[in-house]
Amino acid sequence: MSQPTRPTQRVNVLGIGLSAINLDSALAAISDALANKTKGYICVTGVHGVMESQSDPTLRGILNRAFLNTPDGMPMVWAGKLRGFREMDRVYGPDLMHLVCDWSRQKNYKHFLYGGADGVASELKQRLEEKFPGLKIAGTYTPPFRALNATEEAELIRTVGELKPDILWVGLSTPKQERFMAQYGSKLATTLLFGVGAAFDFHAGRVRQAPRWMQRSGLEWLFRLGCEPKRLWKRYLKNNPVFAWKIFWQLTGLKKYDLP
Repeated sequence: MSQPTRPTQRVNVLGIGLSAINLDSALAAISDALANKTKGYICVTGVHGVMESQSDPTLRGILNRAFLNTPDGMPMVWAGKLRGFREMDRVYGPDLMHLVCDWSRQKNYKHFLYGGADGVASELKQRLEEKFPGLKIAGTYTPPFRALNATEEAELIRTVGELKPDILWVGLSTPKQERFMAQYGSKLATTLLFGVGAAFDFHAGRVRQAPRWMQRSGLEWLFRLGCEPKRLWKRYLKNNPVFAWKIFWQLTGLKKYDLP
């Protein structure tokens, strides 16, 4: 998949290049890409994505080839600020989705929703159209909880080809959504793909979001763990301490991570 020139500097977080951006600069880069019809994909990456990539070089490459790799978690922001990027701030998937949907109305851009459990994409479509009157959501697609077979792949490519959305939102989990965007971005008739994960469930009203103060203080993981302990306990209780240890070694210069 042909990628546009990255519009920002990157912060090396354990070998993953996080875009040194905030919501305003992210929107400016997205606006330019859409205006020029420059194809690419956008990852929103926090501790989970960085840690998954430590043992998965393919995922590491996918993240590092993204047009934007946004700092989805506060630890990413703190690492950037410690490296001197004072304007860097959290570009959280759900916030980015609302911002782009709101902004896109004045440009008449079309959207497509891919992902979620049964009913989520249609509920999300309805809620977004209610919240942002005039928003154009051309279609939705709920995939199975496995790789697409040849028939399903052809159906998706045909559907997107007929609708030609400017923006395709992908609501799968990490690393599924990143792999999907890297695999299908060049096959689908769309300009930008956004992997926003839980934003589908949040904005569809299926899952509660953490209070803003917990989001800004780096405690959102604790709120989500309390809401979904069976699904998330391994992710947070294993990944978070290891990430803290590894980032300490990197920031103190005791260990170096290459950034391609």
